[in-house]
Formats: sequence, structure tokens, C-alpha cells
Amino acid sequence: MAGTDQTRKDEALREAGPAVILVAPQLGENIGTAARAMLNFGLTDLRLVRPRDGWPNERARAAASGADEVIDGARLFATTAEAIADLDYVIATTARSRDMVKPILTPETAATQMRVAFGAGGRAGLLFGPERTGLENDDIVLADALMMVPVNPAFASLNLAQCVLLMSYEWHKAGDATEAARIEYPQTRPATKEELVGFFHHLEGELDRFGFLKPPEKRPSMIRNLRNMFQRAVLTEQEVRTLRGVVAALTRRYPKGEGPPD
Repeated sequence: MAGTDQTRKDEALREAGPAVILVAPQLGENIGTAARAMLNFGLTDLRLVRPRDGWPNERARAAASGADEVIDGARLFATTAEAIADLDYVIATTARSRDMVKPILTPETAATQMRVAFGAGGRAGLLFGPERTGLENDDIVLADALMMVPVNPAFASLNLAQCVLLMSYEWHKAGDATEAARIEYPQTRPATKEELVGFFHHLEGELDRFGFLKPPEKRPSMIRNLRNMFQRAVLTEQEVRTLRGVVAALTRRYPKGEGPPD
């Protein structure tokens, strides 16, 4: 642990920061080096979604090189939706463009946007996909924006720890520049991902009942398009409750299990 001064633990950098969510990471060593990168810049909220080799993982601890508090505090989740449920602003990292209408941010602008989210009293997170394939579209659709690193297009291969280190550094660097950034939400707050996903399930269930999401082979892309549309709206908790009320009011005349007559 060259460069670590054990006598200065009381001065260690600690601040509320974004959650780092690793979706289906393959190697324990990569989880460990990502944890090490996080703690370099004071981040400690590590969340793991279906790690391939299980958890806890001693190879991850060894590779963390002393970042034990990140490893010990890591939380395990079955799905990406569960891992981000308490967050209200999520950025998905990707090495390639996707067929989705979402803001595409650089690492620097992504860090600034997360600082703004925290300034409004919200909670932010960064999604990282499996080492070999990256994030799936069904994970990305839950994010508010995409982050792409402007690297050499002929060799755009960053490993997991490199990407986590880069974003942890940009988050730390953006601290002073965005200190004054604030958004006011009178009598409400940004909607959490749990609230948004609940609304999505409510809306999609009713659309299924009324025969809108057809033909079946187009249903996944139709759902992704709908979810992206509402993600871009940056809904508040009150707005989500209003939308759920609208859906309920429009479908109330038809009993559950029944749709309108053909």
C-alpha cells in the first residue's frame, strides 16, 4: 500500500458520494481493485448485483489492498432495480452508443450532474456492467444518462477498476466547482428509482391488459421506449403519484383481469 499513511486515518476523506453498482462482475480481483479505486477518493458505497463467483470473495479482499471497509460494507442484490431502488439519479457507463434517447455525458459532466443531484438532496449512483459484455439494455433503461469516456476509438477498452477510478476521481475533483449548485423541490423531492419502477410496472400492467403492448416480439422495445421517455422527464415523487392516479382513473371502470371490449 505504497503512499498510504496509516497515522492519518483520522483525517481520511469521507463524504456522501455516489453508490458504485457493479452488475454481474466476473472476477473477485476486479471487485477488489474497484473497491481500492473507490476508497482512494473517499467513496464507500459498493453494491454488487449477481457477482459470478459469489460473495463474500477472498480474492476481492486481497486485491482491495486494504480497502476493507468498502469490501466489508458491500451489499449484495439480485437485480439492478433492487440495487438502485433508493437512488434518484443514475448514470450508466458504456463503451458504445445505444439506440436510446438519453443524455450522453463525459466523465467530467457526469460528476457535475451527480453533484447537482446531491445538492438537491438526492442520491446518485454509477452503473458498471460485466467486464466482457457491459451493461444490458434492460439495465441501461433504468438510468437517467449514459457516460462515455472519450478514449481512442480504435482501442476503447477500459477495465472495470480503471473506469471506477476515473469516475471516483472526477467526482472528487468536481467538489469545489459544484458546491453552490442547488435545485429546490418545494413540498416534494426527486422520485426514487423504486418509485419509478413501481409506476412502470403499474403502467405496463394496464397496457398489457388493454392490449397495447403488441405484437409480443415488439413488447421489450416498446417498454424500453416508454421507460426512457419518463426517465427523461426527471419526475418528482409527487408527479409519480399523480401519474399513477391518472392511470388508475383511466382504467377504473374495467375490473381487474378484464380489458375493454374489442
